[in-house]
Amino acid sequence: MQPAERSRVPRIDPYGFERPEDFDDAAYEKFFSSYLVTLTRRAIKWSRLLQGGGVPRSRTVKRYVRKGVPLEHRARVWMVLSGAQAQMDQNPGYYHQLLQGERNPRLEDAIRTDLNRTFPDNVKFRKTTDPCLQRTLYNVLLAYGHHNQGVGYCQGMNFIAGYLILITNNEEESFWLLDALVGRILPENIFRTWKLIHGHRRQAPRELQGPAAGAGVSVPVPCVARLYTDDAPFQS
Repeated sequence: MQPAERSRVPRIDPYGFERPEDFDDAAYEKFFSSYLVTLTRRAIKWSRLLQGGGVPRSRTVKRYVRKGVPLEHRARVWMVLSGAQAQMDQNPGYYHQLLQGERNPRLEDAIRTDLNRTFPDNVKFRKTTDPCLQRTLYNVLLAYGHHNQGVGYCQGMNFIAGYLILITNNEEESFWLLDALVGRILPENIFRTWKLIHGHRRQAPRELQGPAAGAGVSVPVPCVARLYTDDAPFQS
């Protein structure tokens, strides 16, 4: 591909991720030119569905969600269908109270350890970027650690929260979506189970211990804990 042709594909995708040096621009353009028709059709359907202002609960919505929610509607739809919007509306000011509560140095240190590890190929999470999303990520994880002290912070949560921040572009909404995921949508006690495994890490298989074993941080199996946020295509 000639340099002029290559420049048509942005070096950074809409979510802030840098495309690798070996990114196949030609294959991407060929795929996207045909897939754009599908995306446009879905966007039109979603716009019609949501024009009344609410997000109805119906078989149609379930079918649409399974096929994918357009980025421009994703935060709104997720907030409503997960129950996060209702929780946020019922608890005004609660998120900010959590951030202003009693300090927990152990929790804070565990979170800080993982900030630079979160989506290192995403320019929005780099310290050289202004604004840098690391502070937003820190706040969301800290608030959740205070909110759900039985779970606290587990490695892998940083990727989930980071993903939610990129989608919502809203700190408080990301917190409530994280609460919906960990507290109601994921299998009950999944993070507490891995915390128990970590508590017996000397007897656990090495692959369950992870790089932070012994640092006072609960370590779930990476792919499970991250919900595949850095393994699957981000738009999925």
